[in-house]
Amino acid sequence: QVQLVESGGGLVQPGNSLRLSCEVSETMISIKDMGWYRQTLGPERELVAVISSGGDPKYSDSVKGRFTISRENARNAVHLQMNSLNSEDTASYYCNASYEAGGIFAAWGKGTQVTVSS
Repeated sequence: QVQLVESGGGLVQPGNSLRLSCEVSETMISIKDMGWYRQTLGPERELVAVISSGGDPKYSDSVKGRFTISRENARNAVHLQMNSLNSEDTASYYCNASYEAGGIFAAWGKGTQVTVSS
């Protein structure tokens, strides 16, 4: 079973930075898109950023210009560099990956908490 493991969350003051990382447990599968979502109080997860296997990134308007998504295909890893953080970025951040294994499937990490507070 494909598992995603996130790291890098924590407490940070407004204006500062954090870097999230996520690695896929399996390296011998074909990973398609990789991305980050976040969730606050409600049940829905908001797309933050996604990057294709070819390295094409897309961002939500709320993080564009502040966050940068990148990936390491050899390690099946994805990173999210978050700069100029503010209180509205406080959320649980989840890594997501779509992969091919006799069909197209999606896997989620367990989430990492990011809290922006002075």
